[in-house]
Amino acid sequence: MVTWVDDQTPLPCPGSVPEVEAPGLVAAGGRLTPRRLEEAYRLGLFPWFGPGQPVLWWSPDPRMVLPVADFKLSRSLRKSLQRFLRTPGCEIRFDHDLRAVMRACASTPREGQDGTWIQPSMVQAYCDWHATGQVHSVETWVGGQLAGGLYFVSIGAMVFGESMFSRRTDASKIALAALVAASRARGVAWIDCQQHTGHLASLGAREIPRREFQRHLTLAQGAAGVRDWTYDPRDWATLDARLAPP
Repeated sequence: MVTWVDDQTPLPCPGSVPEVEAPGLVAAGGRLTPRRLEEAYRLGLFPWFGPGQPVLWWSPDPRMVLPVADFKLSRSLRKSLQRFLRTPGCEIRFDHDLRAVMRACASTPREGQDGTWIQPSMVQAYCDWHATGQVHSVETWVGGQLAGGLYFVSIGAMVFGESMFSRRTDASKIALAALVAASRARGVAWIDCQQHTGHLASLGAREIPRREFQRHLTLAQGAAGVRDWTYDPRDWATLDARLAPP
């Protein structure tokens, strides 16, 4: 049986309990609160559950990660970025409207899935956690309209990518490229992608054993934390000097 927890029960470490119900399912139960979410992420766990289900806590093995040094800036994406950055009315914003980003992600199912895993309770919990400075959004805006984006968790020197959406061609890729550039500029080595998708693999993400992920997580979250995720156009130089402002 799955390991059940309540709000007072510490979450188990990945690998310390049998994963009988499903590979990677470490525990179930409790409420989503900022305190519980931080505890989970520091252990390498994340919530993922459907309507009518209890909170399910996961730690897949293998784990999908994007080493920011391996991000694949294709020729077509570089052209899209150059066009976006030079077009009046096109903007990159960090933390302008996290709730809108999460709601848009909720309406965009993950690759290979029919429904959403981002429940209203999850939107509220992450927005509450955002107030502590550990949840952020990267947004692409076109003509004053939200065109695409993603949200992520930042603990120490570790970034956990959560979900992204796009309403225009390459809008989510541009947001991810902005996060990669910002991560490189701030000394973040990996972005956790949780589970394999072909889309992320095409951008440089790869699967690694869970034990390797846990080792990196321990080191990264013990490092000095990133306190400033303000958008800085100079960060583009970490991807390509031709993208940086003159």
